[in-house]
Amino acid sequence: MNFSVSKFSRSVALLSSILAMGALALFSPPSLADQDASPWIKTEQTSVRLIAARSSIGEAEDVKLGLQFKLKKGWKIYWRSPGDAGFPPNLNWQKSENLEKTSFGWPLPNRFEVLNLQTLGYKKEVVFPITATVKDKSQALKLRADLNYLVCDDICIPYKTNLSFDLPAGITTDTMSQNYHLISQYTAKIPGDGKAHNLSIESVETTGDFKEIEKDVRKGFISIKAKSGIPFTKPDVFIEGPELTFYGAPTVSLNHDSSVATINVPVTEEETAKIVTASLRLTLKDGARSAERTLTVTPGKSAPTLTKTLPFSLPLILGFALLGGLILNLMPCVLPVISLKILGVVSHGGAEDKTVRTSFIASSLGIIFSFLAIGGGLVALKLAGSAVGWGIQFQHPWFIVGLSVIVTLFAYNLWGMFELRLPAWISDRASRSTGQAEDHQSFSGNFATGAFATLLATPCSAPFLGTAVGFALAGGIADIFAVFFALGVGMALPFLTIATFPSLASRMPKPGTWMITVKKILGAALALTAIWLLSVLAIQLSTNAALIVGALMILMGLILMARERLPENQKRLASLGIIVVVLGAFWTPYTYTPLAGPINNSKEAYWRTFEPNAIPQLVAEGKTVFVDVTAEWCITCQVNKATVLNRGQIHKLLTSGKLIAMQGDWTRPDPKIAAYLKSFGRFGIPFNAVYGPGAPLGEALPELLTTDLVLEGLSRASNGTLIAGN
Repeated sequence: MNFSVSKFSRSVALLSSILAMGALALFSPPSLADQDASPWIKTEQTSVRLIAARSSIGEAEDVKLGLQFKLKKGWKIYWRSPGDAGFPPNLNWQKSENLEKTSFGWPLPNRFEVLNLQTLGYKKEVVFPITATVKDKSQALKLRADLNYLVCDDICIPYKTNLSFDLPAGITTDTMSQNYHLISQYTAKIPGDGKAHNLSIESVETTGDFKEIEKDVRKGFISIKAKSGIPFTKPDVFIEGPELTFYGAPTVSLNHDSSVATINVPVTEEETAKIVTASLRLTLKDGARSAERTLTVTPGKSAPTLTKTLPFSLPLILGFALLGGLILNLMPCVLPVISLKILGVVSHGGAEDKTVRTSFIASSLGIIFSFLAIGGGLVALKLAGSAVGWGIQFQHPWFIVGLSVIVTLFAYNLWGMFELRLPAWISDRASRSTGQAEDHQSFSGNFATGAFATLLATPCSAPFLGTAVGFALAGGIADIFAVFFALGVGMALPFLTIATFPSLASRMPKPGTWMITVKKILGAALALTAIWLLSVLAIQLSTNAALIVGALMILMGLILMARERLPENQKRLASLGIIVVVLGAFWTPYTYTPLAGPINNSKEAYWRTFEPNAIPQLVAEGKTVFVDVTAEWCITCQVNKATVLNRGQIHKLLTSGKLIAMQGDWTRPDPKIAAYLKSFGRFGIPFNAVYGPGAPLGEALPELLTTDLVLEGLSRASNGTLIAGN
């Protein structure tokens, strides 16, 4: 084998060089980076240490230090004001020697959102600049710090550790540390007065009144105005103070040249917190630029009451109420009511004018009285501090059960399974006064028909009705009774018209055997209404509860059929059985605990659960949001779905992913939804609203939707971009 001596010599020289370098690395003194920093303290998520800007104290009494964090991907630590969750890093210097005091600097943070929680902090790497003042610069500075911090991603982990290193006294040949520039870099990120970045915070004021959303909790908005010498790109603001006050994600609007930003921030304050006249520490951020200023909140213009926001006087609102009540007669949820009206009109074919007039006046009074009773109930609830609204009685299982019993009895009566008979003394008086012996033409019977019609109409919301009810419930007691009286008169107008012109009833077809078939058909319509009511009960309580009540209604029908075949002395026993069945139906809701939590019955995955606090952030991101507040008992809501939301161009938009579809279900009581509706001056459903860059505070749509109305609203909210791109 050939072997070159020269190659061998070069190999030996190379090996010697490597060994020499290794020995130098092994026995050489530590670098400056090791002399001016504590050892890294490492966890699975973080690495942390103390660093110094110089390798010795030098001549100054103030020493520049830094708390350096390096974080694994996805993990974050928190700013001095962490937001809705978390806590910031905290250092305890009590064990240090020759340390007079420290000043901790907070670089500009970033905003993060997790599960609709707004937090402020840092990812990847951050250095917190620290200014340490020594007691005696001729002595070494011995730093000993107990560090507590929280690191979060999908979960949060608290850590506690100890950091230490010594900084010698005196001046060395090269006192500037390799960490000097790193500390200086993050010192420059600490917000100042904004002059260096041509930024200024001009004012902060409340926008409107803070409304109580539940006991000792209020909600409203503040508006912050900021200016910039160069156009804003994506401004944000971080707010600190006072305690028990919480801030949501802001929405920003810019003027024509982006030099002025108006930032609206939702605020929730608890207990004794009062943001009005409070002192707020505001940190403005626009990319890497920042400004900080402490300002006192000034009261802005009070939010006008609904009577002022609506350009309507009380007489005009009463006119709306008349129209809303009249239109209720045409709503699909009033089908059972219409059936009763038809039978009432037909039964008067050929009757005397006096009989017709008395009958229809009685039904009108029943409608008006029921509306006044509903108004009185809402007044009582309002005075008691409870949520009020049109149709809220359908949120209570006992009401659903009671109405199911009444509807079922009416259906059985129309099917001829039993006859409603008034007590003899009432029948005799009715016969003497009207010359008729039939119970269905008595004053009491027709009054009850009107009252029942009103009950079945309450789950509907018609055009003009929402405006009128909203005006009433936002006003005083007199306003409520005046508006509900007008609603009752409006719904009773068809009856009052026939009472005024009895000849209209005389022109109807004469009573005959054909009415038996009509009664059976209308009885079936009422039976379907009862089934619908039980489906609502299944959602409010449980399917088993609805099945039990349904079985009891069938049992009641069997007892009624058997009762007609029993001898007179045994009919009382059957009547007692009916009473027991009805009591059992009313007892059922008390044996089941009402289901809790939000309802999301929609089978369509594109509907998000209703979270009003998340809307401002979505709008700030430039997204368009469509809100649908619905309920299983709201027939008008179901009509809107069938005719507009679940078909055609609107359904295509909702499922396209180009907008956020958010749905809230008010089938059961929900204070969050009640407060949301109240913020728009609405007290009933259906309710639909659109949000976007063109409508950051939301734009409410009419109760009855059409494709054109929804498209126009979405176009305005998105500034035309959504529809143009569809």
